[in-house]
Amino acid sequence: MAGCRRIVAYFDGPGEGNTDEVLRLAKERAEELGVKDIVVASTRGETGVKAVKIFKGFNVVVVTHHTGFRKPGYQELTDENRRLIKENGGKVFTGTHAFMNVERAILKKLGTAYPTEIIAHTLRLFGEGMKVAVEIVAMAADAGLIPVDRDVISIAGTGRGADTAIVIHPANSKDLFDMTIREIIAKPRSR
Repeated sequence: MAGCRRIVAYFDGPGEGNTDEVLRLAKERAEELGVKDIVVASTRGETGVKAVKIFKGFNVVVVTHHTGFRKPGYQELTDENRRLIKENGGKVFTGTHAFMNVERAILKKLGTAYPTEIIAHTLRLFGEGMKVAVEIVAMAADAGLIPVDRDVISIAGTGRGADTAIVIHPANSKDLFDMTIREIIAKPRSR
């Protein structure tokens, strides 16, 4: 059977303490595969700033929380980090989360889960970072910031920082089930 063996980094726990290693491993794998498109989740922008500096010359898309995620009208990405991301060649995308839209409002109001919430919870079986890594790829694809005809690397985390990296063949959110998670580069062993 044709294939390959890959080493996957498994961290003892989730969180921002894994960020530097995740970025290093993702860069290494991007260079090995010739992947030029990197999607990174970043709430306040620290991880996004690190990523654009490490992935110089790549198409780096930093996906933030949508405005109002924490409180109405509030954007968590700092102006300084937005500036640094852009100055270092990165793109910033802020928009509705693919797995958190009107259905989340129904869940909050009526206590009833709908398909996107079930998909999100299923991906969380692999950890919060895996759910976010898949979600931000759909968001970046919908915004036209990454191609959907070649693999990308997606980097995300649990809370702050990065603890998960995957190689993924993207799709627009309307074609979510056409996505393929090709490789897991790194993830935490616990949620």
